[in-house]
Amino acid sequence: MKTKRLCLVIPSLQAGGMERVMSELSWYFSTKKDIELNLVLYGKTREIFYSIPDDVIIHKPSFRFNNRWRFYYTLKTLLFLRKIFINVNPATILSFGEYWNNFVLISLMGLRYPVFVSDRSQPDKSLGRFHNKLRQWLYPQAKGIILQTEKAREIFLRANKHKNIAVIGNPIREIKKGKGPVKKEKHILMVGRLIKSKHQDKLIEMFAEVSPPDWKLLIVGYDHLKQQNMDRLKKLAWDLNASDRVIFMGKQEHIEEIYLVSSIFAFTSSSEGFPNAIGEAMSAGLPVVAYDCVAGPSEMIIDNHNGFLVPLFDDGQFRQKLKLLMENEALRNRLGKNAIEDIRKFSIEEIGEKYLKFIMKNHA
Repeated sequence: MKTKRLCLVIPSLQAGGMERVMSELSWYFSTKKDIELNLVLYGKTREIFYSIPDDVIIHKPSFRFNNRWRFYYTLKTLLFLRKIFINVNPATILSFGEYWNNFVLISLMGLRYPVFVSDRSQPDKSLGRFHNKLRQWLYPQAKGIILQTEKAREIFLRANKHKNIAVIGNPIREIKKGKGPVKKEKHILMVGRLIKSKHQDKLIEMFAEVSPPDWKLLIVGYDHLKQQNMDRLKKLAWDLNASDRVIFMGKQEHIEEIYLVSSIFAFTSSSEGFPNAIGEAMSAGLPVVAYDCVAGPSEMIIDNHNGFLVPLFDDGQFRQKLKLLMENEALRNRLGKNAIEDIRKFSIEEIGEKYLKFIMKNHA
């Protein structure tokens, strides 16, 4: 018998790191026989890209969000959330998204449901004066705060106060090989939405400068945040005479196969909370070269043990590490083997249980 109702709250389940984590958690939570799982999608698109269990109860507004009357539809969405929480009467609520958490907390004002909020972006990222002030005012009303790294906790506490904070990394799904042998190709892989902070342009430039004739650079990702970077990046590859070796793969539903046949994972993002793509690449046995941005990569990568951490925007060193890995198969194999072992501490079983203990501890 289901004795506890849990509400997972997120704008959508579009292709992205935050959304993948929510999907993974929903599968883990659904294995607990005493929990009734509710998923609330309330953003403008409410897209579902990632799979969720069949027994999850999904709640979405019946109306479309019309930006021409933004204020009206924002209020309407707030009322929708509030009504759902009252009707579901959850034992606890888990909300994802630094901008969106403020919205959820406002919808809950005057209600006594325990809500746990989690920020998912680079911890020192400013949300703007208004949202920063709003967070300082609203976050103390949350039952608990979940941050992804110790660095995030340190930065958060400089500007905000809260007594109940947990540091929990992301669950990293295991990328398993099939029954048959997998042939590694000379592919360098990057996975990430095509936004400026991912710096795919820098990676293309570095790849073209190293200029390996028998290697390819695979870029998995799609245009996001209305930045329209795909055409710009394709033109850059063309201008650098690398268009035949830089492959744009767009959005991929079955990315596991791409991880498994690739040989190196390169990650040039400068703004992260906890990059799932790095963890998945490590799970697939790929050595990773990544910028050591404020938080995230250093939680998973041990330099020269399972990959390489490069100082932010030190493109000379980044190129050097890429070239070293391309030329040394034994090194790739050693770092990749270590990566598989090291990333297991972020299994869904380990991380899912940490979440449950934190958000359900008053309902044990």
